[in-house]
Amino acid sequence: MLQSYVKKILTAQVYDVAVETPLHEAHFLSQRFNNTVLIKREDLQPVFSFKIRGAYNKMVQLTPEQKACGVVAASAGNHAQGVALAATALGVKATIVMPKTTPDIKVASVKARGAKVVLVGDTFDEAFEYSQTLVVEKGLVYIHPYDDPDVIAGQGTVAMEIFRQHTGPLEAIFVPVGGGGLIAGVAAYVKYLRPEVKVIGVESEESACLAAAMAAKRRVKLPQVGIFADGVAVAQIGKETFKVAKEYVDGVITVNTDEICAAIKDIFDDTRSVTEPAGALSLAGLKKYVEREGLTDKNLVAINSGANVNFDRLRHISERSELGEGREAVLVVTVPERPGSFKAFCGAIGKRNITEFNYRYSHDTEAQVFVGVQVSPQSDDRSAFVEKLRDKGYSVVDMTENETAKLHIRHMVGGHAPTVENEVVYRFEFPERPGALMRFLTKLGHRWNISMFHYRNHGAAYGRVLVGVQVPPHEKKEINTYLNELGFTYSDETENQAYQLFLG
Repeated sequence: MLQSYVKKILTAQVYDVAVETPLHEAHFLSQRFNNTVLIKREDLQPVFSFKIRGAYNKMVQLTPEQKACGVVAASAGNHAQGVALAATALGVKATIVMPKTTPDIKVASVKARGAKVVLVGDTFDEAFEYSQTLVVEKGLVYIHPYDDPDVIAGQGTVAMEIFRQHTGPLEAIFVPVGGGGLIAGVAAYVKYLRPEVKVIGVESEESACLAAAMAAKRRVKLPQVGIFADGVAVAQIGKETFKVAKEYVDGVITVNTDEICAAIKDIFDDTRSVTEPAGALSLAGLKKYVEREGLTDKNLVAINSGANVNFDRLRHISERSELGEGREAVLVVTVPERPGSFKAFCGAIGKRNITEFNYRYSHDTEAQVFVGVQVSPQSDDRSAFVEKLRDKGYSVVDMTENETAKLHIRHMVGGHAPTVENEVVYRFEFPERPGALMRFLTKLGHRWNISMFHYRNHGAAYGRVLVGVQVPPHEKKEINTYLNELGFTYSDETENQAYQLFLG
């Protein structure tokens, strides 16, 4: 298998449209982690993503009859732009089916590259199903985003360039994983030529389909996929890509949203470029791997896979990057409700910067303060700071890992509502497009009274809402049935400590 893939990679036709991207040494990161960190800059491709490689390599090998029929692809972003540019270069008509939740900038980019865009459904699966009807009804040729040997071979040219650009010792290459096209191509080439070099996959915790498949020793379809790192938001690893990955990938690391945001900031600090969440995935994994393994004086490569990020999302990314780097602690501290207590609390904090302070009077004797404090990224600094406050007599609850606190509560601290009875709290995600919030409210407010609501646009494909609803105890089962029928992703947050302390 390796030999056939290496032959395909060596003969892949990608450079009619793709460029050989540089391998950039990240000096700040290298100094910080005592290793040489190299970033493969696929964000510098004409479509700002490596996807152009596989799309073109597949399409250039189509027969004249297939090219005359035209091609179709289902994609919410990078693959769509790759297919559109490849089709224009080859004089082939291309239709791209995208979910209605796709940001306008990506739709515009695909249209600008000459493809016809059809918007269908709220999810990739719905877009994919419609693309298959076009294959049957109109005879279009489907260009798969990852699960095709020619696409895999095109992506494998990334590894070919890495070995050409860095001929010395190399410890590991970190590869972002969605459907697996890139890691399959990289692993095949690396393990054939230099099997001592480790190939490490990196996935978002919200879409870790390769990690699940590796653990089960078979392909697994995730019941739910998060969309923060939308470029890798895939529920099931590809059939062909898993066949390669299970044999030749050395390990898989998962990272959370905060760690991805921190990696985006790291790449900006070293390159002055802004990557998309999926593009920074591999660096987030590299950092985690170095700390876990205690590596020093090694050469490590992270593939920056793309830079197609909406400008609106940068606000959210910036907020979360300090948490991901371990430089901010989010705490709830109980202080006495009397004159001078705020000053005394600031004195207890010492010379650390306060990044956020939320407070509202609610009780005669004590106050709950929601506070963000700058800490050192060293693993024990946050816990040591919390213990220091406790030693001074303060009651402290660490909310740094509490998603509801970070997404919602910190933006809506305003006091308890003692007269509200039978309140239950849910956190929702719903497709983000014009009119979606009103449709969400119309469905949700059909029967039960809404007693609390927080929505904040994060520039993502899905909106995030925290809702309080008044539900009599005997109707709890009924509302859960109702919410399941609505079809929105949700979780019950009624017992969440952040809610209980500030809003319950």
